Amino acid sequence: MTEPSADTWTARILTLFPEMFPGPLGQSLAGKALEKGIWRLETMDIRGFATDRHRTVDDTPFGGGAGMVMRPDVVDAALEAATADGLKPAIYLTPRGRLLKQELVQELAAGPGLVVLCGRYEGLDERVIEARGLLEVSLGDFVLSGGEPAALALIDACVRLLPGVMGAEATLAEESFNTGLLEYPHYTRPAEWSGRSVPEVLMSGHHEKIRRWRQEQAEETTRLRRPDLWDAYRKRKA
Repeated sequence: MTEPSADTWTARILTLFPEMFPGPLGQSLAGKALEKGIWRLETMDIRGFATDRHRTVDDTPFGGGAGMVMRPDVVDAALEAATADGLKPAIYLTPRGRLLKQELVQELAAGPGLVVLCGRYEGLDERVIEARGLLEVSLGDFVLSGGEPAALALIDACVRLLPGVMGAEATLAEESFNTGLLEYPHYTRPAEWSGRSVPEVLMSGHHEKIRRWRQEQAEETTRLRRPDLWDAYRKRKA
C-alpha cells in the first residue's frame, strides 16, 4: 500500500461506528485508489470525546419527545479535533440538508477533502450546527438509520472524480448529470439477445451519427423521467 502524501485528498469521518469503514470504499475503484495513496480515509470515534465513564454521547430532548439527541459538548469536541489541521468543509449528513448533486460533488472533489459528521438517534443539537457553520447535506427525501451509509455514498462520488482513479477520463464527461442530462442507454454483445437487437446506428461506425443519437436519447430520457432536470436544461440552453 502506498503512503499518501500530506496534500492527499482526505475523507475524515466522525462516527459512533468506525468499524463500518472503509466498507465498500475498500473495494473496486475506490479501494484500489486507497491502496495507491490517491486518497486517505480517517475515522474518529465520537465516543472518544465523551467525558463520563459511560462514554455518553446523547441525552433526552428539551421539550420532550421520542428518541435521543446527540450532545453538543461531545460532538463539538470531536469537530474541534477533526478540523484542527484546517481540513474543511465540515459536513453534517441530514435529511433536511442541501440536496446532494453532481455540482457539489465536483466542488468537494476539487478541494483538499472533507470532514463528515455522521448523525444518529433523532439528530444533533442545533447549537453545534450553528456554532460550527456545518454544511448540511442530504442524499434525498428518505431517512436512514444513521449518517454512515450516506457518508459512504458521498465519499464514493467524490473519490471517483479524483485524478488517477477512473481508467478512462472520457467516461466522466459522459456520465449522468455532468451535462445536465441523464445518460443515454448502453448496449454490448451479443448484438441479438432474447429477441431484442442493438440499435443499428451504434453498429454503423459513423461517429457523428452515434453522437447525435446518444444526445437525442439523453434528452428524451431526461424529458420523460426527470422533468425537473429537463426544465433546467432547457433554460440553460435558451
